[in-house]
Amino acid sequence: MSTERKYYNTNKIMPTTEQLDEMGRVLKFFPSDTKHPDTLSIQQISEFNRLGYINKIKIFNETEIDQHRQYFDSLLHDVLSQGGSSYSIISAHMKFGNVYDLLKHPRIVSCVRDILGEDVIGWGAHYFCKMPKDNKTVGWHQDAGYWPLTPSKTITVWLAIDDATIENGAMRFVAGSHNSGHLISRQSDPNENSVLGQIVENVEQYGDIVENELKAGEISIHTDLLLHGSKANPSSNRRCGLTLRYCTPDVQASFRWDREGVVVSGIDKTGQWGNPARPYND
Repeated sequence: MSTERKYYNTNKIMPTTEQLDEMGRVLKFFPSDTKHPDTLSIQQISEFNRLGYINKIKIFNETEIDQHRQYFDSLLHDVLSQGGSSYSIISAHMKFGNVYDLLKHPRIVSCVRDILGEDVIGWGAHYFCKMPKDNKTVGWHQDAGYWPLTPSKTITVWLAIDDATIENGAMRFVAGSHNSGHLISRQSDPNENSVLGQIVENVEQYGDIVENELKAGEISIHTDLLLHGSKANPSSNRRCGLTLRYCTPDVQASFRWDREGVVVSGIDKTGQWGNPARPYND
């Protein structure tokens, strides 16, 4: 199987800015109304609503995350040997059984359910791996701006495969920026070495910048309207995280994005999401 088919290929279509504008998306923050969470605390739910994120939630112990890291090491070796990049492994739950299992992992889903409610769709999994001395950045952006989803009720779980530190390019948040709605962005300049094409400028006006440092095995959770990004990794240590995306079933997905949505909790009353089976290939 070629690198393109195995790692890059996805049934999803990436819409243009014009196509996204034509959708008439509802892009605003929908706070969690959970009153009796199972895993998170009421304080964490309140912080998520106020700040747009929560972090340092331990999911896996050292032995467990070592196993996941070894699995990713094998994937990374494969893709690099075939000419791909460390950012190439997208829609990973559609191709790799172990990633599908992470998307549905009870400890992770329990945290997500405490924010979104009983019925949850997991629709994305993408490794973001900054190699040592990697000069690529991720410019300030809002995930919801890129996605053909409406309303904006998606959250991202960022699972630290390696320790994420200030030195190796940990993710950064603009606390509270999700309350400013959908923000104007510009196209990034090639000289900025940004992995993504859109950048929001002058982000300090929207809130305080917070470093999202995580130990391997911990997760952070942020809403799709929270401004976030990351600096380059000038260190000698790799920084890999797996992003897992979740939404409520009532979110409308266009451009074939619904085909990759897995029911990870409760039911999909809309019947919209594809709910693909686990790929049994590892």
